[in-house]
Amino acid sequence: MHKSNIRTRCGATLAAALLAVSLGAAAKPSDEWRLECSGGANSDGTIVLRLLPVGGAPLEASIAIEDGTGENAVAKAIARALQEQLPEDGYHVERDDGEDVLIKKRGGAADFDIEIVSNTVKGVHINPDRE
Repeated sequence: MHKSNIRTRCGATLAAALLAVSLGAAAKPSDEWRLECSGGANSDGTIVLRLLPVGGAPLEASIAIEDGTGENAVAKAIARALQEQLPEDGYHVERDDGEDVLIKKRGGAADFDIEIVSNTVKGVHINPDRE
């Protein structure tokens, strides 16, 4: 292999590695998250959320939403499902302002990231914000 090809390949590999590291560094776990729910359900569907505790195993929660469910009722369904599916000793879940869901770590639990794995409910949007 020609030296210039080796340099190009090494440069591309290094750039990919730096991008992966920078993307990982962009994650900023928090001790509390707000899920802002907007819009009512225009279809049946499922919302899947994943909590990623620092140094711990990911936790997933699945929430079934029926067509016609309003914005506040969507938040209520998410809060109820998280209360049922997350370890009670690790997380406190509550609603705020009707359409928001707060997820807070308890006691010695690790800070965590949260991601929307999937949302098949038409018309419902969820925006996670660090508190």
